[in-house]
Amino acid sequence: MNLKASISILTIFLLLSSCVSNKDMTYFGEEESDKELIEQSIKLNEKPYRIQVGDLLSISIKSTDKKLVAMFQPVSNENATGLQSEQSLYYNGFTVSKHGNIEIPILGKMNVLAYTLDEVEASIEKKLLDEYFHKQEDLFIVVKLAGLRFTVTGEVSSTGIYTLYQDRVNIIEALASAGDITDVGNRKDILIIRQYPQGQKIHHINLTNVEAFNSPYYYLQPNDMVYVKPLKQKSLGTGTTLVQSITTVVTVLSLVTSVLVLSRNL
Repeated sequence: MNLKASISILTIFLLLSSCVSNKDMTYFGEEESDKELIEQSIKLNEKPYRIQVGDLLSISIKSTDKKLVAMFQPVSNENATGLQSEQSLYYNGFTVSKHGNIEIPILGKMNVLAYTLDEVEASIEKKLLDEYFHKQEDLFIVVKLAGLRFTVTGEVSSTGIYTLYQDRVNIIEALASAGDITDVGNRKDILIIRQYPQGQKIHHINLTNVEAFNSPYYYLQPNDMVYVKPLKQKSLGTGTTLVQSITTVVTVLSLVTSVLVLSRNL
């Protein structure tokens, strides 16, 4: 095989193996036919979150009878904006035990496992009205997740542990918190490492396919870990765009040519 043929084969190999295709970088596909499926999928995912072991709940009890309210709640540690700090939520929130219980002052233990937040609110309100408050005292209960904490690592712009103060966080929001996936991140096989009573399990989701909306892992749960694997282009170190690939090819060819010239002169 002559030098020109060898260089041509090397050039083609580098160009084919290095560029990241548009399909590998596009979320949820681009087909027009996918629009109806996306709408259907989003409706299927509009299900309320059900409380799990290890969740941290923020429970707010308000009433015109402030002295009675104070009996049922931990000491509040609010900042100037009226919001509790993450540290204070950790200490003053209500953690769901391995048996699915929370313990509220005076009321004692309540099982909340697999309940929705609205169902917990209704349960607490009923118990308080039955035993302590009167309807004319304007009892008002709010139960929320005390922030949804998750970890994002791998091929993202900024790895780290994040907390979003909302009831539900989808995987796109989680990745956006970490600055999104880099050009050499594998969007076709995102790993979700989830905690269960029996231990950790690894799940997979393909974000280049619209079916991701139907995945039970599209919405994160507290303490999930999201890991973005690298594409093979990163290990090759040949660049992700055509310009980068051509630059790499030129550099390699220059090196090969220099070696050949030196070897002939020896």
